[in-house]
Amino acid sequence: MIIVTDSERRVRLPFSRGILTRSITLAGVDVGIAYAIAAGVQKELERKGKYAVTSDEIGEITYSKLLERGLKEAAERYLFWRTLRGRRVRLAVLLGGTTGVGKSTIATELAFRLGIRSIIGTDTIREVMRKVIAKELLPDIHVSSFMAERVANAPKGMDPLIYGFETQVKHVSVGIKAVLERSRREGLNALIEGIHVVPGFVELKENEFMYVITVPSEEHLVSHFYERARYSVRSAERYVKNVDRIMRIQEHLVERAQEFGIPVIENVELEKTVSTIMEDMMKRLRKGESREGS
Repeated sequence: MIIVTDSERRVRLPFSRGILTRSITLAGVDVGIAYAIAAGVQKELERKGKYAVTSDEIGEITYSKLLERGLKEAAERYLFWRTLRGRRVRLAVLLGGTTGVGKSTIATELAFRLGIRSIIGTDTIREVMRKVIAKELLPDIHVSSFMAERVANAPKGMDPLIYGFETQVKHVSVGIKAVLERSRREGLNALIEGIHVVPGFVELKENEFMYVITVPSEEHLVSHFYERARYSVRSAERYVKNVDRIMRIQEHLVERAQEFGIPVIENVELEKTVSTIMEDMMKRLRKGESREGS
């Protein structure tokens, strides 16, 4: 067994190809290639008879393996994310977007790559609120986001659909803020996803990132609903019936994102979407580092 010592944290753990694979995928490397590199690192250590190594040595060998494969940019990204983890920089990622655009799937992949242990959905926050706040007090949280107009009285001249949606968002955002405040207070990473993550309703602080996920067309959204129904008790028909309303909410979210300078990412292919988010995070983190150093 190979034992890895982390000198900074003063811990000794068995070498794990899975953990190393996750670190390599952070650099945008396909998981299959990342696993092959991790296996190669293990074989090299065994060949050299090194059964007690430091985490720095693991990093150096991994960097070399990436270069051997001609993955120079990925090697540099690997060093960046590895250094960031070593500094224990807290990260918070918030993924918004209307129902059915793939937020949960994207969040799962991001959590794996970033080593975030739990994902909090805003539907879960809303469900908790439903249990403690009576329907008579906040009726909007007791209905679907695209049906909230039925219980929210929109002022004259306002789109009832958008007013009802934003009324629900305003209330659920209280829970989102509470989750973020705890994350900041305890220095914990956070990944929050859901339709209630809307630009302008939550203030972002250092190393906190928000993205609005979209689909290119109504047809894409419908296909997502049917795909999701294969693995869920939620019927696709209810969402398909209201797809025009859901697309109107997407248009509104895009407008809000543009107003508040939040990146909008079209989700057509999972790997590309996740890589785009990771690349954007890295650029902005590097920019923050350069400002601190100047």
